Order: sequence, then structure tokens, then C-alpha cells
Amino acid sequence: MAAGSLLALGAASASAQPYAGGPAQLDAGTLEVPMRKSKVVSADRPIAKAMVGSEEIADILPLTDRAIYVLGKKMGTTSLTLYDSAGRVMSIMNVAVGPDTESLQTQFRELIPDQQIRAAVSNDSIVLTGLVSNASAADRAVQLARTYAGDKVVNLIAIGASQQVMLEVRFAEVNRTAGRQIGFNGFGTSRGGSFSAITGPGSGWQAGSPGTTSVDGNGNVTVSGATPDVLTTTGITGAFGVFRNTFNIGSVTLDAMLNALETRGMAKTLAQPTLVALSGERASFLAGGEYPVPVAQAGGSGTAGNGTAAITVQFKQFGVSLGFTPTVLGDKTINLLVEPEVSEIDPSASLTLNGITIPGIRTRRASTTVELRDGESFALAGLLQNDFKTNVQQLPLLGSIPILGALFRSTQFQKGATELMIVVTPHLVAPIRPGQVVLPTDRVKDPNELKTFLLGQPFEANPSPPPPATPPSGAANAAPPPAPGAKKDDGYAF
Repeated sequence: MAAGSLLALGAASASAQPYAGGPAQLDAGTLEVPMRKSKVVSADRPIAKAMVGSEEIADILPLTDRAIYVLGKKMGTTSLTLYDSAGRVMSIMNVAVGPDTESLQTQFRELIPDQQIRAAVSNDSIVLTGLVSNASAADRAVQLARTYAGDKVVNLIAIGASQQVMLEVRFAEVNRTAGRQIGFNGFGTSRGGSFSAITGPGSGWQAGSPGTTSVDGNGNVTVSGATPDVLTTTGITGAFGVFRNTFNIGSVTLDAMLNALETRGMAKTLAQPTLVALSGERASFLAGGEYPVPVAQAGGSGTAGNGTAAITVQFKQFGVSLGFTPTVLGDKTINLLVEPEVSEIDPSASLTLNGITIPGIRTRRASTTVELRDGESFALAGLLQNDFKTNVQQLPLLGSIPILGALFRSTQFQKGATELMIVVTPHLVAPIRPGQVVLPTDRVKDPNELKTFLLGQPFEANPSPPPPATPPSGAANAAPPPAPGAKKDDGYAF
């Protein structure tokens, strides 16, 4: 006897497969019923009895002798069995009660058009499958699915060909310094050496040595190697003097000098790292080096275990580094998580411990998230800094005397200004033909001995190579033309 077929209204149809001999049984597949909604199951012959595995998950109600009303009550999966008038099994189907995937599919078609996204119920979760063109479409699909199932969303959506993003970062910094110094230095001593005196920056007291005392056999005491205390004159000999003269007043000799110094300086720093990464993937770049830093480790050293600290070495990075994670959105907008950094060794910030000098690091760093279109530039960070410092050195009391106090005073001031800006520019890039790649080494070639030793030319310019030949029309292996975009100074066309 042939088995009948069932049709779930609003769902995909399931065809009957007869079993030879004995009671016929039909596996009608899975009937998906949204929670708190219903579906009607129809048969091609009368249904005598219907049984549901769990009345907490789904409930049934007969409409006619060939139709049954199925209501979803609770998230989960159960079974529905139908019998004919002879008590034989007509069909067995799984009933999956879960989120309303049909309404979700309708929202996918309206809000995310031209994308192949499918939603299915698995227990109390929604499973998303299909293929989309970019990560932004997949993210929007997950957000829509969470409105139906909360956090119980399994994302199995595949993303098509990944888009590559090239990021250019420019660090532009200018440091300007200016300083002025003016002061009076003087040194006086008597011809007999009975006294000495000095004023001005750099002067100091150099202590003498008492020498060695010895006593001979006759009781005579002898002192050898003794040196007297003297005043140093580095303030005079090391100064940038504009006037110097020696005066003799009686038995006193005076050596006086007026010193003045003005300094100006400017430093310019420009770093422009470039890096390419796939959409959604992180990439990092470092052009610099590593310097060793001694680190004391607790515990004994060697095998003696005497409790002394062991010294190990750790390496710290410095230079130009760039880390970023691009995400290409549906409208070709590029979402960027950017972390640029420029650092250099700064001897002025070094630290000396136990005879070991640890250099300091001068760092300019930024970390932020921005959204830009292809070729647009954006200033991530900027710095304007002005420093002013004044230093006055004088003799107590004498340096405070009006007018004459300038002879016993030295004044110095320093001023510094710093301007820093970090600019990023993203580009959507595509591969190019090998013949279009121009390397930096293609511009120069090694000179011969004549030009090296006689003309002093360390290198010789290389003429620009001719443009690559256009492949013949219809060639099977012809490379595609380069994608439109930025034309770099170094010859790379993207």
C-alpha cells in the first residue's frame, strides 16, 4: 500500500517514500514553527490520530480530517507523528520551535539587498550561512539576528574576495630652539700667592692633597707630595668671550672677561611609513632597531645562592612603527584602527645605575579609530608646545647691586617650540602587472672605476626604463589593467 504525502503550509514540501511490506513510514523532514506562531500541516488522505512528543514545545489542534494546526509554544525540538484509520504510521516529522526566521529573511532582503544570507533554527539559536561581499554586510546580518535570538546567534557567513587597504602615515615635526647668555667672569690673585678669588659660571674649588708624612731616624719630619687648594678658572677659559683683559692693581692681578653667547637651532623630522593589509586583518610595521636594557632579577646568582640579583638583558624597540586594522564597509568607506609611533633614543633622558647607562626614549604615539574614504586624509593628532626657561647665577649680595651687580651676575634663558602633526591616508589597492613595479634600486647603477676614483661619483643615475609593452589583443594570459587609484612618487601604481 502506497504511503501518502504531507505538505506543511508556509514551509517547504516533503514527498512520500513508500516502504515495501509492513506499516509504511514517511520521514517528512523538519517543520520550522516560529515561537508563539502557528502553521497548518495537510495530508492527502484522512488523519485518524496525531501525537506530539512534547506538549510544552508544541501543541496541535485538528482542523479537518486532513489538516492539523501546529502552535509553537517554547524554544526547542520535538516530533509529530500521524496515523491513519488502520493505526499505521503515515508520517513522522521533526518540529523545531524557534525564532521567526521567515520574518528575519524578509528583513535581510529589504535591509541587506544583493546578499546571499540564509537563517535557520538550531535548538534555540539562529544559524546564519551564505556569502556576502564585505564584512559590513555580515555584521549587519548578525545585528538583525540578535533582535530575534539575543546572543544565541551562530555566524557562519562567508565573505567574498577580501579587499586590500594601503595606509600612508606621515609624521611631520619641527623643533626650534633659541638661547642667550650674558655674564661677567673675573679672576684675581696676589703676586705672592697669598689669596685668590674668582667669579662667574664654571668657577669652583679644587681641594689640594695633604701629601705623605715621614719621620727619619733623627726625628726629622718630612712632608712630600702636598698640593695646595686652588680655585679653578673653567668659567673663564671655557666661555665664549667677547672681551677679555688683564689688569694689575698694585700687587694684585685681575683677569676679567665679558662673555655673551646666542644659540639658534632647528630640527625637522619626517617619517612616512606605508603598509598594506587585508580588510579585517591587523598588520604591523617597524623600521628601527632594538637597544639592550639590563634588568635585575630577584634570587641568587650562580650556584652559590648568596642572594645577589642576577642581571638579564631585555631589548626595547625604537624607530618608526605602524599598526592598523582596516575594515572596508559596504559604501567603500574604510574604518581604521590606527596605532602609529615614532621613537628615538634621547641621551638627555638617560639614567645611570651602578655604572650602567640606560638611554631614554623620546616617543610620539597615537591610537585612535577613524572612518575615511579612499584617498582622503585626516590629521589624527597634533602638538604645539612652547618651553621657556631662565637661569640667573650671581654672587650673594654683590649680584643684587644695581648696575654694578651685573659684574657679579650671569643670566641665561632658553626658549623652545615644537610642532607635530600625524596625518593618515588610506587607499583601496589591487595587484598590478610585474612590469609596472619600479623599485628604488632601478634608478641608480654602480659606476665604473673612472667615475668612482677620478670624478668622485658614488653612484650613477639610471635612465628611466621604457613603459611595459601592451599585451596583444585577445591574449590568453594578458594581465588585467591596473585599478584606478593613487600614483605614488616611487612608481607604484595602485
